[in-house]
Amino acid sequence: MTNPVAPTGESLARSTSSTDTPDPKRWIALAVIAVAQLMVVLDASIVNIALPSAQADLQISDADRQWAVTAYTLAFGGLLLLGGRIADYAGRKRVFIVGLLGFAGASALGGITPNQELLFAARGLQGAFAALMAPAALALIAVTFTEPKERARAFGVFGAIAGGGAAIGLILGGVLTEYFSWRWCLGVNVPIAIATALAAVPIVKESKAHGNTSYDVPGAVLATLGLVSLVYGFTEAAKEDVGWTAPSTLGFLGAAVALLVAFLVLEQRVANPLLPLQIIRDRNRGGSYLVFLLVGAGLFAMFLFLTFYLQAVLGYSPLRSGFAFLPFSGGIILTAGIVAQLLPRVGPKPLMIVGLTMATGGMLWLTQITPTTAYVSHVLPAMIVMSIGMAGVFIPASSTALVGVGGHDAGIASAVLNTSQQIGGSLGLALLNTLYAGAVSDFMIDNQLRPVETPFGLQPPAVALVDGYVTSFFWGAMLLLSALVVATLMINARKEDVPVEPALAAAA
Repeated sequence: MTNPVAPTGESLARSTSSTDTPDPKRWIALAVIAVAQLMVVLDASIVNIALPSAQADLQISDADRQWAVTAYTLAFGGLLLLGGRIADYAGRKRVFIVGLLGFAGASALGGITPNQELLFAARGLQGAFAALMAPAALALIAVTFTEPKERARAFGVFGAIAGGGAAIGLILGGVLTEYFSWRWCLGVNVPIAIATALAAVPIVKESKAHGNTSYDVPGAVLATLGLVSLVYGFTEAAKEDVGWTAPSTLGFLGAAVALLVAFLVLEQRVANPLLPLQIIRDRNRGGSYLVFLLVGAGLFAMFLFLTFYLQAVLGYSPLRSGFAFLPFSGGIILTAGIVAQLLPRVGPKPLMIVGLTMATGGMLWLTQITPTTAYVSHVLPAMIVMSIGMAGVFIPASSTALVGVGGHDAGIASAVLNTSQQIGGSLGLALLNTLYAGAVSDFMIDNQLRPVETPFGLQPPAVALVDGYVTSFFWGAMLLLSALVVATLMINARKEDVPVEPALAAAA
């Protein structure tokens, strides 16, 4: 039976709209907003391609290199909930512009950094300002387009651009790293963000939410510190002279547990919580968020380790590496349309089960790589299988993740979806990087190997690196398998229960 309080994309957007009169500049506004969203999505993949060069230039250790990615995703995911509230209450246009200008400044800082510490700090600042920009962009589209067909088209365009951002980032990152410098992978954001902010001033209309407009700042602090402490504990465990049982590792992990438990306790007591727990208590919504978290944990690490495999083992250039990842992005984009057509016919659960089964199989396929295997025989088919599977996960899980949410919490519910994936990516990358480092170290000791000179500096020999990559791919597959178990046990929504217009959820 259809949930009587579950809003469609139409009612969700209408609940945050201040007027039903179409904005004459709405399509130009969509272009401006889409450029900002493109930057947010692009910035994850563009840095992955540049990371091998940045690691060699700044002499970043294997244990610490994941901070170039997790500093961004942790800040982004950890502050998205607060960013959604700030955008709703302080004014979505205002927050959108502040996010753009802050993102430009953080990108400039990262582009000129002389050391790894400033790079990680700049990436964290990028994530923090992206956490303001992304929910504001989504909400602005919801309130700008009031006619159902136009709104669906707008979210379709928004989703397509956001989906293509990863592919654009891969190619742009390769071009900038190979022909200029890895630093331009950050610096390129500066003129784009400033130009977009200037364009938004006369074009985008302001809007605000009404009602209880208090902020749960203590909740944001507890959640973010807890997640940072957890990732730092994983990073400590990855260091050769530290390990899992060291006091520093156990201290950070213990602090993480205490802070996150305190966050959950606080959210039950404050009047206007950062994360209204009723949002995640629903079986289908909670299951969808957990699936996104586990999928993010598996996929983020796959991108990082496969990048290093292509460049450090197979000898690919940054640009060739970018093109090597294109089939993954293309597979998701091409399959998403088919999945969207199947969703109202078969319902979300069958699609998610098939998708996660394919994704798990594709990740396990990557465990068969060696220092001499070919891209065409091992990497390419695995990526295609995973990409088709992921399209079968993202679309239906996005549709079930926002069911039954009232208008006042619409921004938060959308942010939780993205937050789950970003936090999952942060934790998964930190954990799998730790397992990778341990596997490489053990292999070197067991086989009495020593580091060798490479274009990226002194590195373990290729056979040891591949042993680490295979270990990470295996545990990444186990994370995707866990997501499959969650979808099987928790998702029970029928095809009649999903929103008629899933575009809003998908665009989140």
